[in-house]
Amino acid sequence: MKPIIISMGDPTGVGPEIIIKALLSGACDGLGRPLLVAGDPRVLLRASRLFEAAAELQGSDPQRVNLKLGRRTLAIHPLSHLDPATLSYGQPDQACGAAMAAYVSWAADRCIAGQAAALVTCPINKAAINAAGIRFPGHTELLAARCGVGQVVMMLAGERLKVCLVTTHLALREVPAVLSARKIRDTLRIVDRAFRQQFHLERPRLAVLALNPHAGEQGLFGDEEQRLIAPAVRAAREDGIEASGPHSADTLFHFAVRGAYDAVICMYHDQGLIPLKLLHFEDAVNVTLGLPIVRTSVDHGTAYDLAGTGQASAESLLAALKMAERMA
Repeated sequence: MKPIIISMGDPTGVGPEIIIKALLSGACDGLGRPLLVAGDPRVLLRASRLFEAAAELQGSDPQRVNLKLGRRTLAIHPLSHLDPATLSYGQPDQACGAAMAAYVSWAADRCIAGQAAALVTCPINKAAINAAGIRFPGHTELLAARCGVGQVVMMLAGERLKVCLVTTHLALREVPAVLSARKIRDTLRIVDRAFRQQFHLERPRLAVLALNPHAGEQGLFGDEEQRLIAPAVRAAREDGIEASGPHSADTLFHFAVRGAYDAVICMYHDQGLIPLKLLHFEDAVNVTLGLPIVRTSVDHGTAYDLAGTGQASAESLLAALKMAERMA
């Protein structure tokens, strides 16, 4: 059976230890697919010692090393051989940056080739990756380029709420200039197709948010609703997409969390992530829609303040694994 690949993320962040923590919890035992970590065997061995687990590395195959953790075994594809003694938590160097990119790139290539069912990513340090000469703002852009895809959609998901972003990491003042009716319409198309194909919904119900307070109040507080959002919604409906809006963001989430919609289309980052994280701070999943592969991720960063303590929660990783299996 094709595995789910976990990319290890920053060797000096919490990625390695939440992988070990998830495995030791027993919560991965019920997954229907095997797991394979794209990462560094000795870094994962160091992480296992945070939990006083009886651990040892087995095998010398350059393509596969096993980390034995009691009665459980974690398969690792070694893509770096860093010296843990030289690594300080929260201080990734250039070698760490190159390793992070290598984990993701190799895993994505296996999925593209049909050798793996899905990719689940642990958090990376974007500055370290760029310092290593890999010029991408983050996971999403790197994966889109690797897959040859022009536009993707970032979705943050929990059981009660799923939000999809038209724009992502921008200064708030830049959002109105970046928005366009075409960008909103393309976002709706990508979300609709992904929900039909990967979440098996015959007719996804998509709520499209306004940009301005009270949906612009008929132009009193801005005209993006009239010029951009409403035309995009009309065009999407003509395409057979069950989209509605623009809805005022201060009331729509009340209905969304009660099941009135399958996803909420948000105009900018915090418009969607504030309510999402209020409800799903521990178990939210980051999903990239529009790729030809299944990619989910933890919905948190490298958490350097917790790295090396063993206290970081593995709940988001477990949720990401379960969603990847469901989508695959």
